[in-house]
Amino acid sequence: MTTLSSPAARIAEPAFRLEQKRRIVGEFPGPRSAQLAARRAAVVAKGVASSVPVYAADADGGIVRDVDGNSFIDLGAGIAVTSVGASDPAVVNAVREQVGHFAHTCFMVTPYEGYIAVAEQLAELTPGDFEKRTVLFNSGAEAVENAVKVARLATGRNAVVAFDHAYHGRTNLTMALTAKAMPYKAGPDGGFGPFASEIYRVPMSYPFREENPSITGAEAAQRAITMIEKQIGSESVAAIIIEPVQGEGGFIVPAEGFLPALAEWAKAHGVVFIADEVQSGFCRTGEWFAVNHEGVVPDIITMAKGIAGGMPLSAITGRADLLDAVHAGGLGGTFGGNPVACAAALAAIGTMKELDLAGRARHIESVVTERFTALQAELGERSIIGELRGRGAMLAMEFVVPGTRTPNPEATKAVAAQCLREGVIILTCGTYGNVIRLLPPLVIGDALLTDGLDVLEDAIRSVGA
Repeated sequence: MTTLSSPAARIAEPAFRLEQKRRIVGEFPGPRSAQLAARRAAVVAKGVASSVPVYAADADGGIVRDVDGNSFIDLGAGIAVTSVGASDPAVVNAVREQVGHFAHTCFMVTPYEGYIAVAEQLAELTPGDFEKRTVLFNSGAEAVENAVKVARLATGRNAVVAFDHAYHGRTNLTMALTAKAMPYKAGPDGGFGPFASEIYRVPMSYPFREENPSITGAEAAQRAITMIEKQIGSESVAAIIIEPVQGEGGFIVPAEGFLPALAEWAKAHGVVFIADEVQSGFCRTGEWFAVNHEGVVPDIITMAKGIAGGMPLSAITGRADLLDAVHAGGLGGTFGGNPVACAAALAAIGTMKELDLAGRARHIESVVTERFTALQAELGERSIIGELRGRGAMLAMEFVVPGTRTPNPEATKAVAAQCLREGVIILTCGTYGNVIRLLPPLVIGDALLTDGLDVLEDAIRSVGA
């Protein structure tokens, strides 16, 4: 074990199986990836798209190695999933141990301790000192869907309020909650509707794109609340659901005071406040959960992605009176809380605690912010970086036409493509397709992170020249 040198993050850095270095060894994509692409085209539906044209053979720490021997710096972590690394030894050992005993019984048939142990951990880690209950599922969309089910049944109300730029999943109900039409709800030849009813959308606090740049978080919240009260009526609202840091919408951090004001209004009117922490949870933003930054305590919190070190698992944790309002048999699923996934989650949470990965996320934020704030200032009016934002290791740059706030998706694609050619995996997002998002594994070493950021900076300079 070595120790990171930064005084801001004296955190143990694990030893890795794969050399933590970027390397492109031949043509890109290589011949084996090309062969797999041909096989894929013959059997995999075109609707499943991949942003990287190479095929993974191994992954460890901050490196993904493809089938042709190229090693890429991973600044995406499988969309914030492999926060503890793609093959954390504790997770690997826990999975091996569990699968050697049993891989499945179905908790609704023959229950097991792992499910209970995960629920105990979530009761400890999630905000709120009230009595809590947890239900485990497989995906973030399942968690969101079930949180809404609970809120509707517990309140006896139907309306659910979501926000501009939101992303909550790809099931019918979660598509209705999601704001962006293409590609999630519609395509060039039609859409996936009709969608679930009684879903209402109100404005988000999006500081960079507010018409009134001086609007406060509390004022932006009141704008949304006024719309709710006028167009729906508080007595009809079962739940408000919001991502504390919006994910696919562009890593939008609402103005300070926005979330607390919404939560306070919800509490006063018997509305369930659901925090969708599927992407922002588990140390990603420098806290165990993003709501902690402003002391917001949700009634229900949804979780997935980083919870289990890459194994499929999701959860809802919330007030006992809400979740226990559901009748026996009203919640569940055949694979929900799979024993192997539960073992992985317990190991991943252990690694997060042992290595203080929340602290590591804050360190990553300081490194990235200092560097790209300086770059933005240096380039001035010539900069394609409109705004650098985010929390912890959930960071983004919104690209614009220099000197304006006009979205620049062309530059965004070009930067991501140049990074990939140089051996760095970069993800894009945003309502306007103009955001580069940085989601490195929280265990990434400083040297590897710096190398990846070097490539990204060169790409920004080149594309913006």
